[in-house]
Amino acid sequence: MTPISSPLPLIQSLYLRYGQEAYGEGVTQLAHAYQAAQLARQAGYPPAVVVAAFLHDVGHLYAQDQPHEDMAEFGVMSHDRIGADWLRQLGFPKPVPELVEGHVQAKRYLTWAEPGYFDALSAASQATLGYQGGPMDEEEASAFREQPWFNLSLKMRHWDDEAKVENQQVPSLEDIWDMVEAVWASGQA
Repeated sequence: MTPISSPLPLIQSLYLRYGQEAYGEGVTQLAHAYQAAQLARQAGYPPAVVVAAFLHDVGHLYAQDQPHEDMAEFGVMSHDRIGADWLRQLGFPKPVPELVEGHVQAKRYLTWAEPGYFDALSAASQATLGYQGGPMDEEEASAFREQPWFNLSLKMRHWDDEAKVENQQVPSLEDIWDMVEAVWASGQA
């Protein structure tokens, strides 16, 4: 990929073109992203984590312009890896791509580790779990726990689960876009 001065126009374009799609949930991708970012911000996390929360499902959007495999009406198969790989190519610093990639692994981990977690998931999240590999086994869970972003990935997953409030308005995203730009720029030094 050729160097770019800023990925912000590319990211904004994806949300403009595809952010109003819902992928089986009662909220749009844009509203879901905004709500997840707000949860991270309200919990006091730094800008890189807030940006990761906003971009955690960007793979669903980015893949619309690429060959991809769908999970029925629930979006793009491997959207976590697609989004993380794209963000790495754009030059986003850690932990942004790692948390984008980790939110699906966290769902797989939590369905293995916490009785009742699966039942608390939305119907769409329950349906996509099978496409995403199902609950982890002991070996996968042990390896996942060793990841440096393990605890933050679990937080990201919970924000993902909570960020599905229907009919919540999305205000101006200028502060989010500024944060995306600043976090990306911090990885260019």
